[in-house]
Amino acid sequence: MKAIAARWLAAMFAVLSFAAAANASAADTAKVLHIALPKAETGFDPAQASEVYSGAVIAAIMEPLLNFDYLARPVKVVPLTAEALPSVEDAGRRYTFKLRKGIYFAADPAFKGKRRELTAADYVYSIERLVDPKNRSPNAFYVAGKIVGLDALAARAKQTGKLDYGAPVAGLKALDRHTLQVTLTRSDYTFAQVLALPALSAVSHEVVDFYGSDIAAHPVGTGPYLLRKWIPASKITLTANPGFRGETWEFTPGDDPTDKTIAARMRGKKLPQVGEIDISVMEEAQARWLAFQRGELDILSLPNEFAPIALPDGKLAKDLADRGVYLSRILLPAITYTAFNMRDPVIGGFSKEKIALRRAIVMAYDTDAEIKVLRQEQAAPLQMVIPPGVAGYDPGYRGGIRYDPAGANELLDKLGYKKGPDGWRRLPDGKSLTLTLASQTDATAREYDSLWKRAMDSIGIRLAVDKGRFNDQIKAAIGCHYQMWTYGWIADYPDGDNFMQLLYGGNIDQSNVACYRSPTYDALYERSRQLPDSPDRTKLYAQMTRQFEIDSPWRLGVAQYQNTLVQRRVIGYKAHPVMLADWRYVDIDTKAR
Repeated sequence: MKAIAARWLAAMFAVLSFAAAANASAADTAKVLHIALPKAETGFDPAQASEVYSGAVIAAIMEPLLNFDYLARPVKVVPLTAEALPSVEDAGRRYTFKLRKGIYFAADPAFKGKRRELTAADYVYSIERLVDPKNRSPNAFYVAGKIVGLDALAARAKQTGKLDYGAPVAGLKALDRHTLQVTLTRSDYTFAQVLALPALSAVSHEVVDFYGSDIAAHPVGTGPYLLRKWIPASKITLTANPGFRGETWEFTPGDDPTDKTIAARMRGKKLPQVGEIDISVMEEAQARWLAFQRGELDILSLPNEFAPIALPDGKLAKDLADRGVYLSRILLPAITYTAFNMRDPVIGGFSKEKIALRRAIVMAYDTDAEIKVLRQEQAAPLQMVIPPGVAGYDPGYRGGIRYDPAGANELLDKLGYKKGPDGWRRLPDGKSLTLTLASQTDATAREYDSLWKRAMDSIGIRLAVDKGRFNDQIKAAIGCHYQMWTYGWIADYPDGDNFMQLLYGGNIDQSNVACYRSPTYDALYERSRQLPDSPDRTKLYAQMTRQFEIDSPWRLGVAQYQNTLVQRRVIGYKAHPVMLADWRYVDIDTKAR
């Protein structure tokens, strides 16, 4: 009770003392936006959150230096807390940022009643938290190996058991209160995009010190919203931050008529307009669909199984259109894949027998059936690790592995995976063979399990399915504790590096959930990081994809279409390919029904 009272008093103090600087008048408490997450969140600490659902909440509360333009396609980076885009020197190795003055963290007991300005040192601290061994951050790969002196700081922390946040780091400097300079170990022309990610948001050391191990439940940032209520895996309520500096909706539309309409209705409005964001966790697709139908959700990422109802013949259904519902459709810069644990004694390793087993599994899976049955034609098969619409994608590249159960059976026969009297295959040493797929409990996952069972039956391999919750599984998957696990990756930033790094050996125990380490692939990846987006880099990506096919650490899946249905009362929504919490740029017509 004392902690609750302290938080309330601090918030009231901030409202009374800083009302003149606040943008409280812009957000209307009568405007409530209702949305749903299809998977449970894991917490709201940028250093520890590992999936997009938590990331979206973080993006509404905290702020990185840069952001993505709401309307621009192709996507472009724009300043957020920085005054302008960084000055880039030394062939893409040195980035210098000037922060906007007068940006303040939301009032919180951690600041003991004082107004706390955002400084360059906060970004230094936040970046260092990503490599602090005690955080075991799944987001460390964004900066590890990239910033001069940062890896050495982390290495010393592993030896001493504590990261020295006061120690100088040559490549990470607050030159003054509002100037940040980052020096990289090598040229990297995508680094500005990394600094637009929620994982790189500013966190204050006072807040981390105050809440300690409970920091994931107490996000405190400089952004437009505050976390008012959180019931894990159930309900999240955000309210407009009364101390937010405010921003003006001033995005420039392109040639798209929809963009022009959005701009005409939103231009010049102060943000945020919406006073409360009500977020429900609804893992069952039918529950989300029915809630939208009843008007209980304002924005719905349409579950694929309801696409034939909502989008007959690819067009919005008449009953929805008559109600004023509108559609925002994009091909996501995202991939799905099933990772094979390269550390597993049965399915991992680089012997010809293990490679053949993985290759046969990939050949047995019918991706076209997945697109037709599970995705309801709302997806496209992937040819590369990089999806369409992302820098580095080669539209002429064609994958070398095709759906071919007969060929998969021949390959297994040849490499010694013989069938026993019971019709099931055995390992080359004669021992029994059963593979285990980690899966979730929702209806979509059950359909997916059926496709996998059919694929394994077609090549005589027993398949067991291990059910669990996604937000529990993701933590275990990062450490490669599952034999087979299906995952997805949406672009943090629209560059091929963000996808190719998923297979880089240096990212094991972070984003590389297959624990795949290939000297050939890693050498090509390290060369690619030294090049800007160019034909030469795209050629390297093609070579890396071919090596990936040879080793087969994944079954590469699909790129999905995202069909977002929006109620007529929501003004200005447009689905963004990479920006999380794109709903924070909308308004609500309180008179519409």
